[in-house]
Amino acid sequence: MTRLSLYNQDLFCGAQAILWELEEQGIQPLPSLRTINRILSRNDLTRRRTGRYEPKGARYPNLPAKVPNFRHQADFVGPRHLRGKADPLRFYSMNVVDLNTGRCGTQPLFSRSGNAVYEAFWAIWNRLGVPRHLQVDNEMVFYGSPTYPRGMGPLIRLCLHYGIELWFIPQSEPWRNGVIEQFNNHYQQKFLDRVPMQTANELSAGALAFEQKHNSRYRYSKLNGKTPLEVLSRSGKKPLRFPPSQAAPETPLKKPESGYYHLIRFIRSECKLDIFGERFRVSPDLQYEYVVATIDVKEQKIKLIHDQLQVDEFDYKLR
Repeated sequence: MTRLSLYNQDLFCGAQAILWELEEQGIQPLPSLRTINRILSRNDLTRRRTGRYEPKGARYPNLPAKVPNFRHQADFVGPRHLRGKADPLRFYSMNVVDLNTGRCGTQPLFSRSGNAVYEAFWAIWNRLGVPRHLQVDNEMVFYGSPTYPRGMGPLIRLCLHYGIELWFIPQSEPWRNGVIEQFNNHYQQKFLDRVPMQTANELSAGALAFEQKHNSRYRYSKLNGKTPLEVLSRSGKKPLRFPPSQAAPETPLKKPESGYYHLIRFIRSECKLDIFGERFRVSPDLQYEYVVATIDVKEQKIKLIHDQLQVDEFDYKLR
């Protein structure tokens, strides 16, 4: 009955989630996880879970996330279409997860333009708070334009102006954004596939309700059975930083004069560093290694970091 109740509320309903729910109900004696799994298996109520990716080979330069809003991961879902119309409305969703607390932010948008993405992040930060680091993949909308790779697109400028260090994961390695990728699957299954929506207003209201439900009610093993908001409330850290206004700043933003953004890259056999299509030759010693290319806006340089040590430097005049 506990599993059915969780299932009907679109909450996690595996053995660990059932045990947490029984604890909250004050039921004694509590069955063990093994007993719950045995009962679920006997009643054919289990689903096989794919294994977690285990990184191999070269050391990857990961960032810790020991406090709330230290690092967010972000990604698109879409395009999707609202159902129930002869000419369905196409939409996307910008999804963000705070790696420390597990809190999510999800913002529907109807264009993948740089300005639409810029406004979506601003709306999410008004609810989650502003991160110290933001991690994304290498989609063009996140960095600007391949024609002008040094032009600093809207998102890069927004992050630099508000003290956020933007990180681009290695090309063709989506698992480096594994937390947001997993959340996107959850968002698809628990929201897009289940909630009927026909208008933009219904989509916006439904996405916000899903976000609030996720943050206040979903429990994760990685959070020791707590909800994301419980983890935030027990963090005991300084207050979160929020944007100075509800409305996003007008674009275009002026060219930033200081700050940093980073690209993580894997150096292959040709010993070339790829910066949004521009290629720089690096030492053969870095072959088959991960490096961090840090763009220093004030000094107009690329500083190449390997294993936390600077190993090279290139002039990089920004437009």
